[in-house]
Amino acid sequence: MFELPKVSVKDKVSAQEWQIRVDLAACYRLMVMHGWDDLIHTHISARIPGTEYLLINAFGLAFEEVTASNLVKIDIDGNIIEKDCPFEINPAGFTIHSAVHEARHDDICAMHVHTNETIAVASLDEGLLPLSQYSMFALASMSYHEYEGLAVNAEEKLRLQQDLGNANFMLLRNHGALTMGKTIGDAFMHMYDLTRACQVQLQVMSTGMKPIYAPQSIIDGIKAQANIVHTGKTGGETAWPAMVRRVARAYPDFAS
Repeated sequence: MFELPKVSVKDKVSAQEWQIRVDLAACYRLMVMHGWDDLIHTHISARIPGTEYLLINAFGLAFEEVTASNLVKIDIDGNIIEKDCPFEINPAGFTIHSAVHEARHDDICAMHVHTNETIAVASLDEGLLPLSQYSMFALASMSYHEYEGLAVNAEEKLRLQQDLGNANFMLLRNHGALTMGKTIGDAFMHMYDLTRACQVQLQVMSTGMKPIYAPQSIIDGIKAQANIVHTGKTGGETAWPAMVRRVARAYPDFAS
């Protein structure tokens, strides 16, 4: 009950896979540090470049227990690749993540949360409103998916894929949020923007005063700016190393 199985895979995987494992484990710890975790629920997944294999958290572990070595390698059908793996995965998490990875081959990472702020805004008929600069980044690449109950039905996968399209941000109605990224850092930055946008929107709405909405022309024009600011070398690639260093200071064991 109090002891987790001891696993170490650094010497059994490629350097590229190990780096993905370290970054993904860091992202799970950042979820804890930002208060985005939900007991043992929700997931972040990452595709191992050059393969069809995914890495996802072991079901039953708190996010502060996730390490580079205890991430579970699965194929797109949810089969665990390592025969001696002592862990299992969450079927609901697999349904969502396999769906988006099937449809988005150019994206490495999918990040899913159940935070109060994202659920609240996802449960509003209007959804996310253009009330802050954070919302501009999200609205430039936003999608929605209607609630269909627990995400364990394979038939939902096609609808989820169609709703996501090419968007990097998705609000799951009555459920939470999903972001995509060509790197783990990009997916994290997208979730950071979306979460901050939802927080600001709820604070503005709570005043009961008349809000100022940004015009659609600004939203349309900011997409290119968002791609520059929060993607690639000026976005996730630059901010991400600082985030990993923050994790290393707080949780030195994450890369084990």
